[in-house]
Amino acid sequence: MIFVRLIVQTVFFAVGQMLSNKVRAFLTTLGIIIGVWAITSVIAAVGGLKNFVLDEFAKFGATKVFIWGNVPDSLRDKVTWEEVRLSPADGEALRKHSETLERLTMQTSLGATVSHGDKIKQGVRVTGIEPDWHEIEQRFVMHGRALTQSDDEGELQVCLVNEQAIEELTLEKGGVGSYIFINNRRFLVVGVVETKEMSPMFGGGEARTEVFIPFRLAYRLRDWPWVEITAQMKSPDIAEDCKEEIRFILRKHRQLPADWEDTFEMFQMTQALENFRGMAAAMTASAGVLVGISLLVGGIGIMNIMLVSVSERTREIGLRKAVGANPVVILLQFLIEAVILCIAGGVVGLIAGQATTLALRNIPDFPMEGAEIPVWAILLAFFFSAGVGVVFGMWPAIKAARLNPIEALRHE
Repeated sequence: MIFVRLIVQTVFFAVGQMLSNKVRAFLTTLGIIIGVWAITSVIAAVGGLKNFVLDEFAKFGATKVFIWGNVPDSLRDKVTWEEVRLSPADGEALRKHSETLERLTMQTSLGATVSHGDKIKQGVRVTGIEPDWHEIEQRFVMHGRALTQSDDEGELQVCLVNEQAIEELTLEKGGVGSYIFINNRRFLVVGVVETKEMSPMFGGGEARTEVFIPFRLAYRLRDWPWVEITAQMKSPDIAEDCKEEIRFILRKHRQLPADWEDTFEMFQMTQALENFRGMAAAMTASAGVLVGISLLVGGIGIMNIMLVSVSERTREIGLRKAVGANPVVILLQFLIEAVILCIAGGVVGLIAGQATTLALRNIPDFPMEGAEIPVWAILLAFFFSAGVGVVFGMWPAIKAARLNPIEALRHE
């Protein structure tokens, strides 16, 4: 009970000392304040950015895999672009033999002149798609129907358009049932596909006119046919297995020699996600190094001011020891004062960090809506502050506890 009362008295005494020497206390704890403010602000900012990016990945599709033809540097004198470009047969091989892919769509596109009545729009991107495109891209038909397998197999001149196309081409009756001309070929609009907003980080931007036609027809209409495959994995947890399986199937189908590099490239969204997580971890670690330096400087400041405090209160210490004060009690008193100073600096740093976080969240068009200081960061700041107080307050506390009472009483 006496020990608890001593601690409470020491805490009140330390607070009183800080209040009576506000400027000195502030300057002493400035390093701690800056360190805690910096680390909490960085953690909140990285967390907000991470939430934003993860949301964008979720919208775009974390299980997506993109595959396209490629000429590696080692084969530039052996193969041409025409020989390595993907073909419909490559897509069918993956569709038939893959066990890690949920679904896939082969795609190709062409720039075209699209017209309806007296409305003519040039340079429209017309994309050839397969039925699974809707599920993979999460873009569904709002009105009418989707393109079917029979549309693709029969190379029927039917198409889907988005709302932007309806508006710019002034299609009647919501678009469905209207006829449009694509490079002077007449197509029946059978459905309207929803326009999906996409982040600029994935190539998104302002809404544009979009037209979709059966893949096989688009492939035949191109002067120089090419294919890009967009697939969907069954789970993001099997990304590596999926990658190896795709390599095995395509290499076997293309009959590539064992000493040849792949004549195709693939990109998984999980790769981009891992790259971002690594970058976020590196940013946090870099901030941690700077914060460590700041806390070191702050700790040295705490130690210096506590040594000054010991010097100023030498006679008081001598008097207390002369009347029987235990050296351990004196050590604890100065140690607690150092810890209180550091914790006070940590609290001010947390308040500054929270203010910075709120400011970041309220910046217009800035991806920080999810920025917040997590509980673990608050606890980390608290224990780091207390730890700095213990480490750097120990030497002044030991020095005070070891003072000779007779010499201390002679001190002027």
